[in-house]
Amino acid sequence: MKDIKDIRILYMGTPEISAKTLEDLISYGYNIVGVIAQCDKEVGRKHQIEKVPTKVVAELHNIPVYQVERIRDNYEFVKEINPDLILTFSYGQIIPKGLIDIPKYGCLNLHGSLLPKYRGAAPIQRAIMDGETETGITLMEMVEAMDAGKMYATIKVKISEDMNYTLLCDSLARAATKCALEYLPKYINGELPGIEQDESQVTIAKKIKPEEEKLSFDLSATDFINKVRALSFTPGAYLYLDNLKLKIFEAEVTNLPLRNLGELIIQKGVYLSLKDKVIHIKKLQLEGKKMMDDKSFANGAQKYNGYILK
Repeated sequence: MKDIKDIRILYMGTPEISAKTLEDLISYGYNIVGVIAQCDKEVGRKHQIEKVPTKVVAELHNIPVYQVERIRDNYEFVKEINPDLILTFSYGQIIPKGLIDIPKYGCLNLHGSLLPKYRGAAPIQRAIMDGETETGITLMEMVEAMDAGKMYATIKVKISEDMNYTLLCDSLARAATKCALEYLPKYINGELPGIEQDESQVTIAKKIKPEEEKLSFDLSATDFINKVRALSFTPGAYLYLDNLKLKIFEAEVTNLPLRNLGELIIQKGVYLSLKDKVIHIKKLQLEGKKMMDDKSFANGAQKYNGYILK
């Protein structure tokens, strides 16, 4: 029996969801010999360079960090790291076959869906947009084709009606940790044969494009709210109020009578008339302002009562 803590693991991941699982694996004594992450990016109006979340975690534990623009063009350095296993979780680039072939135990991925559904770049957001009530983490074999390898294990996660993207990421990070702790030792010891995916059940979760962040009045209230949830708290779904972006972060259906399509109703709270229902907007942010609850917004925005959002 091989001890998983003796296995040299090269971890590949970038955003907060991946950083949480990385932190957990380190705390459980896994031998993380390096972290490959996407490059740091400029954020905010001042264009300050901000370290990606996995890099922050790695540096706290004195683990070497490697950042390359295009991993498919620059991965020879991995041979010097000499990992036994590569584990990826929300890295953000397609892993080339040459890299997958380097470690003796191959390359595994923690994917944020119940494969074969939602292969691709945005499985978590797309599941919420589609009104799914369940998703999960799949521990899978990395192959050249996107998210197409054998499945070794799954952990299911419920999606409640009040759960947005940020909250679901927290739940999935915990599920990814559980999946890794429970199944990586079994994989290393040859106890997981793996199951081929049913190609007839495949769905694709395409990357969220910037233009998709704008909400549409063609959507039903249910689909409108699901999209709000899928993009909350980041990047935030929006409409235009008087040429300013009005981001909507939380909303619920009401039984109020319909008004004109797109009409903003500001009373003691904030409401919006859609094509089939009036919704209560509970958290929102007008461009240039901070996020606030609807009552706080209503206090200073009475002049917008009756405006038609676009």
